[in-house]
Amino acid sequence: MGLFDKLTVKNFSAFALQNYDNPQCADLEEFQEDLRRFRYLKRLCHRYHEAGELRERLMLNHLITIFNVFGYEASMRMLDFKIQEPSYWSSIKTMLLYLGYVDESWNTEIPVNDELAQKLREL
Repeated sequence: MGLFDKLTVKNFSAFALQNYDNPQCADLEEFQEDLRRFRYLKRLCHRYHEAGELRERLMLNHLITIFNVFGYEASMRMLDFKIQEPSYWSSIKTMLLYLGYVDESWNTEIPVNDELAQKLREL
């Protein structure tokens, strides 16, 4: 059994650091800022689902940055670990589909958020 077979609070940062690929990163603070994007994304999902405040471009920017600096496999694992609320996954799946990171056969039990999909089509 490997160190990162199951992500935990204790090994999450080490897993992220192992998969971090940002040649322009100058210091640890930039790495920490990229890690905080998971928290920002979760907060934006919360605002959307609780208050109806949709900031789709900012959410997409966070996802794009996450996938650019951590890679596809690591980003998917870290999103799965950090976003525990099932209701947020319909929005995340919709954005991942829009970005082309997943196809429609990915996690078919998670529905597509039609309201968000319409907003993304208008971009």
